[in-house]
Amino acid sequence: MTPPDAPQNRWSDLDRPPLNVTALRRGLLRPESLWSELEVVETTGSTNSDLAERARSGGLADGTVLVAEEQTAGRGRLERSWTAPPRSGLFFSVYLEPGDDVPVERWGWVPLLAGVAAATGLAKSAGVDTALKWPNDLLVTVDGEERKAGGILGEFAGDGIVVGLGINVSLRADELPAPTAGSLALAGAVSTDRETLLRAVLRSLEHWYGEWRAAGGDAAASGLQAAYAAGCATLDRTVRAELPGGNSLVGQAVAIDGDGRLVLSTEDGLQQPVSAGDIVHLRGAAGGLT
Repeated sequence: MTPPDAPQNRWSDLDRPPLNVTALRRGLLRPESLWSELEVVETTGSTNSDLAERARSGGLADGTVLVAEEQTAGRGRLERSWTAPPRSGLFFSVYLEPGDDVPVERWGWVPLLAGVAAATGLAKSAGVDTALKWPNDLLVTVDGEERKAGGILGEFAGDGIVVGLGINVSLRADELPAPTAGSLALAGAVSTDRETLLRAVLRSLEHWYGEWRAAGGDAAASGLQAAYAAGCATLDRTVRAELPGGNSLVGQAVAIDGDGRLVLSTEDGLQQPVSAGDIVHLRGAAGGLT
């Protein structure tokens, strides 16, 4: 291993080789593919910010993928920062234009769709059971505990939507940003090859996006709503929703509705949909604290 005070370069950590952009393009940029452009940069502040800026200025192609070996100002939900050592994870954003085929009011499903795609793609390629915490955290199990190994952020830009994903792949225990964080490696992944994982996630995203778009953005008809619910670790738990404006709501998470909202059953018997907020798992289905 390279001494911690040695100069860093793309080959400093041989356990974390750089991505092969030529191989990725060859495997993903096919004539019939959703993906039209793929760029890998050594470092950037935020791939989401970069693509969103390009989309607003015009000329960004539908299906563009931007991958960074390192993000220095990565953003999570609620403007939380997301940082990790270079080449220790997957840090990328995609730009999608659902177009006239999908009403704009249904575009809010795209980040949830990305969550389903990431979870299913990682389950196949890494051999890790990956669950979804509503709205879009990726959870893995490390030493018997659920840990956050990734997150997803979507924002409207230009004529479409930018969706960014950050996934901890090879982070070691002493590199975790918080005790509640995890990585695919710590969860026992059978593969931490980032090219294999990235191809799997992008192909899964292409599949789910195609199904959803063909159904006019109807999450039920495309199977997306059922798939999200099936993989959602938040359902059947007592949770606290910390809502915009400082209010909170406690209830049992009972469903994901047709608009992608989390439906809580409160103590007074009401069914309350939550469209935005931070979710805290209070008790699991078996009654244990989570």
